[in-house]
Amino acid sequence: MIVLFALVIELSPAHAVVTGPILAATPALASLTMGPKGILSAAAGACAVTVITATIHHSWGGQVYSNLLSLLMVSVASVAVSNAMRTRRQMELDQVRRVAEAAQRVLLRQVPARLGPVQMAGMYLAAETGAQIGGDLYEAVQTRYGVRMIVGDVRGKGLPAVRLAAAVLGAFREAVHYEDDLVEVVNHCAAALHRERAVPSTVHQGAEEDHAESFVTVIVAQVSDDFVVQVVNRGHPPPLVLRRGKVEALAPTTDLPPLGLEEFMTLPLGKVENYPFAPGDRLLLHTDGVIEARSPDNDFFALPEAMEAVHPCLPSEFLERLHQELVHHTGGHLADDAAMLLVERLDEEEDRAGATPASSVPRPEHVFPSG
Repeated sequence: MIVLFALVIELSPAHAVVTGPILAATPALASLTMGPKGILSAAAGACAVTVITATIHHSWGGQVYSNLLSLLMVSVASVAVSNAMRTRRQMELDQVRRVAEAAQRVLLRQVPARLGPVQMAGMYLAAETGAQIGGDLYEAVQTRYGVRMIVGDVRGKGLPAVRLAAAVLGAFREAVHYEDDLVEVVNHCAAALHRERAVPSTVHQGAEEDHAESFVTVIVAQVSDDFVVQVVNRGHPPPLVLRRGKVEALAPTTDLPPLGLEEFMTLPLGKVENYPFAPGDRLLLHTDGVIEARSPDNDFFALPEAMEAVHPCLPSEFLERLHQELVHHTGGHLADDAAMLLVERLDEEEDRAGATPASSVPRPEHVFPSG
């Protein structure tokens, strides 16, 4: 715009106005919003205007050469400053990413490939560009009661959602070792969520927010030596079981609200529901970011069909192929965070060959505190 403005002045009757200083400042102004290529383009435009107008008006002389020299010096300085600023921003971004990766390793630990009688794999996909973690959560822990898992989804995004996810995960990781009843494990997670929400700064920044607007949907499951999977579902999408090439949803018999909305419950705090889980069966725990992912044509992702289409492979490869299908379906643009945890039940021989039975896990010597 500045170059065009100067060109208009030079080609108008007002060409007596000196535009040299304006054109010389063009690269410096371009450096505020552009990179080296943009700066050089602005400098080239300013140089062209200077040469054209000097030729048209026959004004070649010391002033024109001085303007060109000033333009050259400002351009070189602007490119140097722009490169220095870009390098500094990149260093700061790399540092932020390292911190985010460290936080991810603490909050969402890598799922072991083998725990007790199951093989498993986990995957987290953050919707926000450049993000490593968000409001979805998952964990798998081997305990004396069996392998216990949780997958959850915090309403909202950003740091408040991460803090609530951390509170629920911390309570789960502790409670699974001391509570034999999965419902009590979920109750401990709910209590931790209420404590975290009691501190306003950990839920939001700025204006007051209704507690009913910050909740967590979770599903907690347990696989022990028996060929069943025990599930407690609190407002979460039902898990899917792939059995002999067909997918079945483990829908709860009673719909219960998410964690944080216990004041709206008129029923007991839930019960454990048992489902068959035979050797070779695969259980997929997922968040709604997977099933609600939309294509450019606004179609939902058909997760059951995608699971049935995957050929037999290791759990990690299975999840990777689901990931590829999800990315292809959405065109690479997720609208919400997505988490998946895949669990495959092994037969007794495979279990004895490669896994530590749940009964060999050391028993804790102290009692888990209430509430």
